[in-house]
Amino acid sequence: MALPPILDGRLKLPVIAAPLFIISHPPLVIAQAKAGVVGSFPALNARPAEQLDEWLCEIEEALAAHDRDHPERPAAPFAVNQIVHKSNTRLEHDLAACVKHKVPIVITSLGARPELNDAVHSYGGIVLHDIINDRFARKAIEKGADGLIAVAAGAGGHAGTLSPFALVQEIREWFDGPLFLSGAIANGRAVLAAEAMGADGAYVGSAFIATDEARAAEDYKNGIVTGRAGDIIYTNLFTGVHGNYLRASIEASGLDPDNLPESDATLMDFGGASAKPKAWKEIWGSGQGIGAVRSVGPAAALVGRLAEEYAAAKRQICG
Repeated sequence: MALPPILDGRLKLPVIAAPLFIISHPPLVIAQAKAGVVGSFPALNARPAEQLDEWLCEIEEALAAHDRDHPERPAAPFAVNQIVHKSNTRLEHDLAACVKHKVPIVITSLGARPELNDAVHSYGGIVLHDIINDRFARKAIEKGADGLIAVAAGAGGHAGTLSPFALVQEIREWFDGPLFLSGAIANGRAVLAAEAMGADGAYVGSAFIATDEARAAEDYKNGIVTGRAGDIIYTNLFTGVHGNYLRASIEASGLDPDNLPESDATLMDFGGASAKPKAWKEIWGSGQGIGAVRSVGPAAALVGRLAEEYAAAKRQICG
């Protein structure tokens, strides 16, 4: 499948680093892009809203300086994640900032709007929409998204329940555009597997929590290193949308991970400061792939490990 020029030939590895709520900020995005994968962050991480313009300037300046100093290996592009849910009262402001700075890639979540896609297309940017099933995928493309991020079972944060094999298979029956796969991908072999299934690349999130540049508590980073797939709990209690979280953080909050009540999805709120700070700051999102994460280190070292594992797996399989 052909990638758009923004992505084609610009990546050391076919990976988009997922936008991590609270955790992703300019130092991490810059490190990811310099290392050769798409760096990203949620617009809502910049608080107050005026800080978004400052963050975009910081990222642009750092990557431009890198490209001047290293023309032989220019940085990968970066992306901003926009929550398109009706409760996000900042969307219009944050989209305007993306248009002003001509953000190369906008990742949309929890809603698809043609006017947002048109705004990004007006300056040559592309929109990738994350989805959890084929029905949502079709709606996103019908409304003008350029590509898809298939969020399969095992992904960190807000995640679906479908097998990646089934989800990619159904999408590829009708869509040959950009498609990245999310769900328990934390080593290079899994990146190659995503391509083998029919995706153009992988969407990697939880592994980047355990990096020096991540804006996460040390206990959170260590929880990623010591955690395994069995330590992940799937619930909609904390945001109204089902997602995966570290068992230890739920227990530390005084809740029983094995007996969590269901939340009312109609109470989702992505506007302004979170009405549930405990949900965002003390309950730690994580995907099931964290068993591949063995230490905390620089984001560039993580990308290097993924690249080495990817190359080794390709040699082993292809001979």
